[in-house]
Formats: sequence, structure tokens, C-alpha cells
Amino acid sequence: MRRQTYPLLYADILGFEVTSRFGDEVVFMSAGGYHHHIALNTWAGKNAKPRPAGTTGLYHFAILLPNRLELAKVVKRLIDCGTEIDGTSDHTVSEAVYLRDPDGNGIELCVDRPPDEWLDQDGKMMLTVDPLDVDSLLGELDKV
Repeated sequence: MRRQTYPLLYADILGFEVTSRFGDEVVFMSAGGYHHHIALNTWAGKNAKPRPAGTTGLYHFAILLPNRLELAKVVKRLIDCGTEIDGTSDHTVSEAVYLRDPDGNGIELCVDRPPDEWLDQDGKMMLTVDPLDVDSLLGELDKV
């Protein structure tokens, strides 16, 4: 069952804590002790197939990390566990890493830059899709 690998990704790598389980059908996870920020279930059926590529649905959801160091820590755990990373982006306003969970749901892990860096000299938001300097991001780990 694909969902058996959820605790590895969501808890062990991304750092959410498992708050409760209902058999092998439901796992609730949270950040900071709330009942659940993420609920994973098999209520559509244990052997339900992911939606086909190219169909409408959730593109991805984002998890905003508190700072660049925390994003670097998660990226390092992803790399160490051999988790496939779909891509990375420097959006000027934020830095992002993209991956998929075991059912193919898109996840964006991101950290915002300070809001005073978001606008150009004309007051327009500078939203880009440039390559992320992953080496610089991982360099945050050397600063602690």
C-alpha cells in the first residue's frame, strides 16, 4: 500500500508528527501539536488508483518553512533518503523545492524572502521562475 510510505515522507523527512491513526486507513499529522494539519486516508479504497496525468485536480500544495536553514535541512533529508525531487525554483519572492508524495500529489516546500525584497523599483512584485542555487541553499547547513 502506497500510504505506508506516507509517514516516511511526511513525518521522518518533512518533520510532521503523527498525532493519531485509525488502522491502516487514516493517519493524522500535525506541526506543533494541533490535532491535524494533514489528514491522509484511503477512504476512496485501499487500492484506488491516482488520477491520470493530464486531468484536472490539485496541482500541488505548499508547505511554508520558517527560514532558509529549515528548508536546507529538509532538502538534505530528501537527498539522504533518495527521495526524487521534481524541480527547484527561485521565484525572487521565495525559494522552492518540488516533489511528489507516494500517490503523486505535488508538494512545494518553500521559504519566503523578506517582503521588502519582493518589489522592484516601480513597486511591482518580482515573481520569477529562475533556477534555485541548491548549493547555496545547502550551504546554510555549514553556518550552524
